[in-house]
Amino acid sequence: LGLKPGDEVVTTPFTFAATVNAIVHVGAQVVFADVGDDYNIDPDLIERAITPRSRAIMPVHLFGLPADMTRIAAIAAHHDLKIIEDAAQAHGATINGLPIGGYGVACFSFYATKNLSTGEGGAVTTNDDEVADRMRVLRNQGMRARYVYEMPGHNYRMMDLVAALAISQFENRSTMEAARRANADTLSKGLADLDSLVLPFEPEGRQSVWHQFTIQLTENAPIGRDEFVTQMNENGIGCGIYYPKAAYDYDCFRSHPQISVSPSPNAERFAASVASIPVHQFLSREDLDTIVSTVRRVLS
Repeated sequence: LGLKPGDEVVTTPFTFAATVNAIVHVGAQVVFADVGDDYNIDPDLIERAITPRSRAIMPVHLFGLPADMTRIAAIAAHHDLKIIEDAAQAHGATINGLPIGGYGVACFSFYATKNLSTGEGGAVTTNDDEVADRMRVLRNQGMRARYVYEMPGHNYRMMDLVAALAISQFENRSTMEAARRANADTLSKGLADLDSLVLPFEPEGRQSVWHQFTIQLTENAPIGRDEFVTQMNENGIGCGIYYPKAAYDYDCFRSHPQISVSPSPNAERFAASVASIPVHQFLSREDLDTIVSTVRRVLS
């Protein structure tokens, strides 16, 4: 997108390091805006983070739930900013019935844990022919034709075998999404009455693909988040922490000259209190009953 050293990109501190790394690698400045109750970047705080040096916004569609792209797109248009959607966890998620990935440039991951997976790799969507052309050259060591170099590039080529594996999964995507949605509904109903938990939700118009089912332990919980995760795993229920710290809360980022650190209390609170339990499409009804009963027992 032509970002240069000194340009600023506004993004969320509650995300995987890849979001931050992408900005740092092009020499731009990372500016954080805190997240809201949906774990996604707060549009109101994006507005406050914008300066004359701002060039782009990078929202992250976290846990399969789209960020509030309607408001984010309006902010970007008002300030003439680019949008890069970090859609690594949200293949097929929609906003008012329209799929994410069409707000400028979007990056999807096919890592082993994703809803659509090839083990590694990913894809980029864009509605800009010039950006698409530039990416095709960049992914092939900067070559448009063999030994005709137009720019310094990379080896970002996806093997045909890997691409075929991804394409084959698109046929079953609706079945997979329906199963995850049904599983999320079962988990929500089974845990709804626990005052020790805050359950994930879908704001109006934004449909999640339930990459994760992330619960937040409240002050009413009899044990802390880390002990909860330990007990769940000891009881045979896979339980993960995404993410254990705000992105800026690591030495390599906190002291980095390209990263502007400003406290984000929501991100820090969620990093200390959320955990994800299984919601994937291969769960049986018995599995779901076991997950619910184990969560209730651990928190009893």
